[in-house]
Amino acid sequence: MTPRTPCVDLNADLGESFGAWTMGDDAALLAVVGRANVACGFHAGDPLVMRRTVRRARERGVAIGAHPSFPDLQGFGRRRMEIDPEELQALLIYQIGALAGVCRAEGARLAHVKPHGALNNMACADEALARTVVQAVRAYDPALPLLAPACSALERAALALGQPVLREVFADRAYQDDGQLVPRREPGAVLHDPEEAVAHVLAMLQAGGLITRSGRVLPTPIDSVCVHGDGPQAVQTARRLRAALAQRGWLAPAGGTAVA
Repeated sequence: MTPRTPCVDLNADLGESFGAWTMGDDAALLAVVGRANVACGFHAGDPLVMRRTVRRARERGVAIGAHPSFPDLQGFGRRRMEIDPEELQALLIYQIGALAGVCRAEGARLAHVKPHGALNNMACADEALARTVVQAVRAYDPALPLLAPACSALERAALALGQPVLREVFADRAYQDDGQLVPRREPGAVLHDPEEAVAHVLAMLQAGGLITRSGRVLPTPIDSVCVHGDGPQAVQTARRLRAALAQRGWLAPAGGTAVA
């Protein structure tokens, strides 16, 4: 099968400062990306940070998404948790609703939902947890797209339950042969060199699928590319990636990718 012509946007996890603590360069990334995944206060962010981030995203014409997580401020949402499905759904609906309320106050609208950190990683591998996450999004709005990693249980759950889905790949992360991310603790899991990250993304778009650490290609549509906003090279990587995509005619307008 011939891969479709790539047309993707860039997304980044933003609004992850908290009180007096600053994380990432949101202003610089908002000048580059088409989608902002805004922390909802459970792994990072606070009401003021949320409002300022939404306001700046709206001013830049950047699509705004909720970035809910496990309740884990101390661990930045990267610690695994076991939470009853009904409680987890309530936690997710609470976070999505909070960000949607901020959007409304700022004259913006919520464009998607993307789970964060350990919640996202666990739901990518656990079919039951993936259904719980999708059911929470559906309970809030059955028309709200889920931004989900390609080739994941989250993607499959969204498709099975009829939730719109956007498939993303990570510019700065390596993949295992099952489509899961290489754990951060392993060497080579995170791509720190911007040129290496750009080459990684372009190779996946040209191949029409994920490219794993062993060189295997897992065919999949790709709608969005994530650059993690908390890395020291995030802005440089995002700028170089945007330029490379635009040069090839592969860059979608902000929020302009297709939804399944």
